[in-house]
Amino acid sequence: MTSLKNLPKVDKILEWNGVRLMLAMHPRPVVLKAVRSVLDALRAVALKDELPADALAEAAVVARVEAELAALSAPHLRRVVNGAGVVVHTNLGRSPLPEEVRQALDDVAFGYSNLEFDLEKGERGSRYSHVEGILCELTGAEAALVVNNNAAAVLLALSSLAAGKEAIVSRGELVEIGGSFRIPDVMRQSGVALREVGTTNRTHPRDYRGAITPETGLLLKVHCSNFAVVGFTAEVSMTEMVVIGRESSIPVMADAGSGNLIDLSQIGLAYEPTVQDYLKAGVDVVTFSGDKLLGGPQAGLIVGSRKCIEPMKKHPLLRALRIDKLTLAALEGTLRLYRDERAALRSIPTLRMLAASEEEITNRGRRFLRRLRAGLSEAVSLELVKGTSQVGGGALPLQNIPTRLISVRVAGLTPQELEGRLRQREIPVIGRIQKDLFLLDLRTLFDRDIPVLTEAFREVAK
Repeated sequence: MTSLKNLPKVDKILEWNGVRLMLAMHPRPVVLKAVRSVLDALRAVALKDELPADALAEAAVVARVEAELAALSAPHLRRVVNGAGVVVHTNLGRSPLPEEVRQALDDVAFGYSNLEFDLEKGERGSRYSHVEGILCELTGAEAALVVNNNAAAVLLALSSLAAGKEAIVSRGELVEIGGSFRIPDVMRQSGVALREVGTTNRTHPRDYRGAITPETGLLLKVHCSNFAVVGFTAEVSMTEMVVIGRESSIPVMADAGSGNLIDLSQIGLAYEPTVQDYLKAGVDVVTFSGDKLLGGPQAGLIVGSRKCIEPMKKHPLLRALRIDKLTLAALEGTLRLYRDERAALRSIPTLRMLAASEEEITNRGRRFLRRLRAGLSEAVSLELVKGTSQVGGGALPLQNIPTRLISVRVAGLTPQELEGRLRQREIPVIGRIQKDLFLLDLRTLFDRDIPVLTEAFREVAK
């Protein structure tokens, strides 16, 4: 064991050959931070009288500084392998973008663009015009607007439509979703007074009609997102709400949550109203996310009547909520794929993963295992087992999709140890543990993940 007085000084470490090489390749402040971090860690161990003398040898300290420097130099936001089986995984970046938008992102990111320049008129234009036309084309809306996420879309719409007035909403739709985002809180921030009607499980048309007063500015319907009320229930349909709104000349707004432009029942999932369904029912304004079931970048999309949306374009909040050029490029490219539903289902990763059949997943899993096993020792055991995937992103919370999982066993490691080691790699591998097995869901794995997984399994098996 050694004491604190034996710890080398910072200046001495900086003179060591190994560290001098690091200084030649990295900024001095970063190397200095790595050295101090290593010394802090060694000091903490020495205070517990648990530091062996050889830990202070030059080679040992240099190795620790090198490892710390590598960690400091690596991007904090980086790629991960999603084997968790949640397709729209909020913690893992939600929806992967289609390959078809890569070139558009490259062009816009590394050069100039006509972000706010009207090329026909040769004068300043609007950034929102790049996607308004195609959103109206796809949804049938009269007008459209895009902000940075759906919470922002709801905030802007409420502030524009009903500030200083009341918005009537069913008590069963006062949801809280991830990140403690609560509809009542957003309503307060927008200057709209909440008027609850009905009960948690049952709300009727008479509840809305009975709550309308001269102070009512909006009827609001909110998608229940990541929970479902089942059993003895009743809710007011979109069509019924529109009728009630028309009777009193009050606009009707729907927060569709994830939002989808394709009927998901055609790919074997439970039916979810499409954005087009809301508009066909007569809803004046619909807000929804761009990065969930739509399969695009993070964005909040607002579509509906021109009368309701045009004032939003002039609202002071819009500048604070606007999206950047990269989001617009990714969103436009994703939306263009929806002009052909078959192309969308084939090209948009979120839809492709959700649409994959159990048979397709099984056949792919067999090919996946053959390629993985070819590069691994007998210390790694891989087996194909049955399981279920989830949609994620607050969509279809009751939907379990049949899938195939890769059960991974590594000699000498518990599932918990294996999970931890894979999660700490340069390209982290994220899976799940069930019934004392470490599992990777094939539904959310890409073929490009195979070399990463092969290397990861090989390393943890050493």
